[in-house]
This record gives sequence, C-alpha cells and structure tokens, in this order.
Amino acid sequence: MTQEDKELLIKDICTRLPYGVRVNIKTKKSSYIATVCEITRNYICIEGGGEMFFSHGTYKPYLRPMSSMTEEETKEYHKILITSQDCSFENSESATTMVNDWLLSKHFDVRGLILKGLAIEVTEDNNPYKE
Repeated sequence: MTQEDKELLIKDICTRLPYGVRVNIKTKKSSYIATVCEITRNYICIEGGGEMFFSHGTYKPYLRPMSSMTEEETKEYHKILITSQDCSFENSESATTMVNDWLLSKHFDVRGLILKGLAIEVTEDNNPYKE
C-alpha cells in the first residue's frame, strides 16, 4: 500500500468514526471484524466486548458501493439534496456537510476505496452493519 493510499484510508475512516465504522483486521495469527473508536497513523483503537484495545494489523473498512443504494435510501438522499440546495450561499459548507454526513452514516464508499482495494464491499452475505 502506498503512503498516499494509507493517508486516504486513514482520512476516510476518521470521518466515519461517529457512525460506527466496522473494519476487517488481519494480523499474523487471525482475522476478525471490529468497530473502530480511534485511529492514528500507527494503530487503530477498536472496541471488543466493552473494552478497547489497539491493533497493529492491517485493516480494511466495510463499505457500500453507491450502486447498493435502496429505493427508500434514494428518496431520502434526494430529500437531503433538495434541503441542502435550499441553504444560502453563505451556508454552503453546511449543505455539503449534510450530504456527506448522510452518505458516511450509511457507509457508502464516497472515495472509491473499494475499487482501489482499500475497502471490502458490503454484500448481503458479509454485512457487519446488520442489526
């Protein structure tokens, strides 16, 4: 992984922290899924059984391609777009934030990480966000 890819991955995961981003972590001994609660350039802090611990393994977030947006989500997304367009020019940053926050909260791949091999595509069979 290039330094540029590492920085892109860290930036992406950091923006998803409030939304409970799930990652696949691979160490020399095992592979497991965890929720990230903090990240730095050297490690990620993950939650496990009510405790937090640090992982030095490689990790990839589970993300949804934009093409997986359901009909209901598409309607909700369009409502957010319309609402964001109603924001004044002076408040355009909050309009962009509204759209981005919604996409991130639904775990959509907004930076093309899946195609770069930096994220795992969420499918029906491997969805760690199912409740």
